[in-house]
Amino acid sequence: MAQQRPYLNPRLPFTGRIQGGLFEGKAVTITGRVLPGADRFHVNLQYDAKGSSEIALHFNPRYSGNSGCVVCNSFHNSSWGSEERSSKSPVPRGATFNLTFLVNRDSYSVIVNGAHFLEYLHRLAVSCVNAISVGGGVEIESIAFQNPTTHCVPDASFPHQRNRSKNQTPHFASWALQQQPCWAAPQTTSLPPPYYPPQAYVLPYKTFIQGGLHPGKVIMVQGTVNHNADRFCINLRFATGLALHLNPRLNEGVVVRNSLLHDRWGPEERSGGMPFYRNQPFTVAIVCDTQCYRININGVQMFTYNHRHCLSQKIDILEVDGNLNLTSVTV
Repeated sequence: MAQQRPYLNPRLPFTGRIQGGLFEGKAVTITGRVLPGADRFHVNLQYDAKGSSEIALHFNPRYSGNSGCVVCNSFHNSSWGSEERSSKSPVPRGATFNLTFLVNRDSYSVIVNGAHFLEYLHRLAVSCVNAISVGGGVEIESIAFQNPTTHCVPDASFPHQRNRSKNQTPHFASWALQQQPCWAAPQTTSLPPPYYPPQAYVLPYKTFIQGGLHPGKVIMVQGTVNHNADRFCINLRFATGLALHLNPRLNEGVVVRNSLLHDRWGPEERSGGMPFYRNQPFTVAIVCDTQCYRININGVQMFTYNHRHCLSQKIDILEVDGNLNLTSVTV
């Protein structure tokens, strides 16, 4: 599936199409800044047809005095549903932000500056969402789209290649199985949601990151740690080295972070605890920030790792290997 080009520096209020719509595993990332005098702003994931809109997710930070909140809601059949309010605002006035909406089977995960902020359960079928709109007191640098990886490229540089066992079945599923009906749409465009077959993630796994990394880029890796696991690794690689080597070592109880530059390993970073457990599933989100990588495990920011290789556009390969069952990758 072709990756949609990002919208760059759009003039607000802005509405743009989401090519191919939304589906499980897809992520939308918005990079921008809240204006110093902002009262509120919003991001809508919506369905547009013949001048009318249905809003699957209305994400609406509001600022009042020195405090604020975020209101989430859906707009269906010409009326708003019940509001869901947070007790805090994730980004203060005047601050920059990276805001990611990750589509899950049952909800949207909202990730702000690399940290999990909230979950919003689906009220309307995501397969009908075909547009995004942004407005209010913000400046937007980019709106980018990431699809789940749809191919697997084994890395010939690894010394051997292991076959998947029969019980290692990816959980990535078609939205055609979703029971929630799509809301009313013109008959000419009422098509079944796209079907994406299960992926066969063979380890060692390697795939290319189109366009390399940039601030706001999110890499998502999901899997299950094997019952007898010793270690595994997630690597962000460029042509001659590793910009980030994320290496959980279960026998030692540490997650090692390091870089391989000029054929030499740098000093290891080992603090922060062990968030991985044998025979348990995990989700790793690596957010590329301007100064560092923010590494989130199961929705919680666990580590930051300052850039040691600063040519982020050259970091264009993702590798995964070790004692795990890989079930989903989004680059």
